[in-house]
Amino acid sequence: MNSRMINVGFGNSVVANRILLVANPKSSPIKKLKDEAKLQKKLIDVTEGRKTRSIIFLDSDHILLSAIQPETINLRFQPVEETKD
Repeated sequence: MNSRMINVGFGNSVVANRILLVANPKSSPIKKLKDEAKLQKKLIDVTEGRKTRSIIFLDSDHILLSAIQPETINLRFQPVEETKD
């Protein structure tokens, strides 16, 4: 089983294959989903008090708030190139 971790900021990581969506937090539907997750106690805030720049939806119905830009998180999904010695 591949358990590759994706850094979502401030030393926090998520198992890559658990992530369903990385979204920008500015749209109205995403804000509504975030509010619903908070009411259901399924909201995880790893922003360390900083501005939320991305919202990550997990396969466990949890929503994770991150201070990292969605584009940066998406780049972290890219395969790591191996160097030949």
